[in-house]
Amino acid sequence: MHTVAVLALDQVIPFDLSAPIDTFGWARLPDGRAAYRIRVCSASADEEVNAGPFALRAPYGLEALAGADTIILPGVADPTVPLPPGVAEAVRAAAANGTRIASICVGAFVFAATGLLDGLRATTHWIAAQDLAAMYPAVTVDPNVLYVDNGQFLTSAGAAAAMDMCLHMIRKDHGSAVAAHTARMSVMPLEREGGQAQFIVHDQPPVPAGTTMEPLLAWLEENAADDLTLEDIATHAGMSTRTLNRRFREQTGTTPLQWLHRARVRRAQYLLETTTYPVERIATQAGFGSPTAFRERFKRVVGTSPYAYRRAFQGSGGESAAASGPAAAAS
Repeated sequence: MHTVAVLALDQVIPFDLSAPIDTFGWARLPDGRAAYRIRVCSASADEEVNAGPFALRAPYGLEALAGADTIILPGVADPTVPLPPGVAEAVRAAAANGTRIASICVGAFVFAATGLLDGLRATTHWIAAQDLAAMYPAVTVDPNVLYVDNGQFLTSAGAAAAMDMCLHMIRKDHGSAVAAHTARMSVMPLEREGGQAQFIVHDQPPVPAGTTMEPLLAWLEENAADDLTLEDIATHAGMSTRTLNRRFREQTGTTPLQWLHRARVRRAQYLLETTTYPVERIATQAGFGSPTAFRERFKRVVGTSPYAYRRAFQGSGGESAAASGPAAAAS
C-alpha cells in the first residue's frame, strides 16, 4: 500500500495538517480497499507538537520518512523559523531515494529550506509569495497557480489548494475514477476553474503621502470609467507624456495606463462580487471599451473569466440564490 507521511512540525497549521490526511484518507480503490496508508510524523515522536489551538503527539518520528512513498510538508505559523535538527537531512535522504515530496501552503518555506526546490518553479499562499521569493531566490515562485507539479516535487498554493494538489496526486497514482470518487467524498470539484490568481488582492503600489502623483492617482481612480488616453492623463497632470511616464514610474513602480487598467479590474471585481449586472454593463462601468476587451484584460490579470469569478465569489449567489433553496438548485 502507498504510504503517505505527513510531517507535523511545531506550530503546524491545523488545516494544512488535516487536509492531506482527510483527502488521501477518502481515497478508495475499486474493490473498496483504502488506497493509502497515512502516517503522521514529527521531528521527534516523543515530543508534543504545538498546533495552535491544540497540541498533538505524532506516533512516528523522522525515521518514518524513509519508508514513505509520499511526504507531505504542511505549513507552520512562522515559516521563517529554522528547521529542527535532522528535518532537512531526513527529507533530502528520502528525496534521494525517489520519494515524492509535496508542500502545502507556506509549507513551501519548509521545502525550500531543504534546498530541494532550488532551480525549480514553486508556489505558496499568494500572500507569502514575495517573502518566499526573497528568502529563497533560487526558487522561481509562481503565485498565480493552485499547485506546481515538477514530477517528484510538488507545491500547493494557499489553504484549500492543498486538496486540489492531493486530488491531482491521487489521479496520477490511481486514475481518474478513484480521484473523482475522492473528490465527491471531499465535496470538492476534481478540477477548479482558474488558479490562485483569482484570489489575489491586486492592490496598487503604495505611494507615499504628499508625493506629486497623489492628486493624479485620486483623479484616475474617480475617472477610471472614462475613456482615458495617456495624452488625457498627461494633460490633466500638466506635463508631457514622457515626463509623466518617468515620474509615474519613479513614484509608483508602474506606468499610468497599467495603473489605470488595474484600477478598472478592481472595480470590475467589486461589481462582479456585489451586483447581478450583466458583463456588458460591468465592462462599461469599469471603463473597458468593450465586453471583449474587458474579458481579455480580466483574464490576463485575474487568471479566470468574469463569469467564473462571479460564480466563485458571490458564494451562493446572494439573496436571490439563498431564497431559491435546494429545490431550485436541483432543478
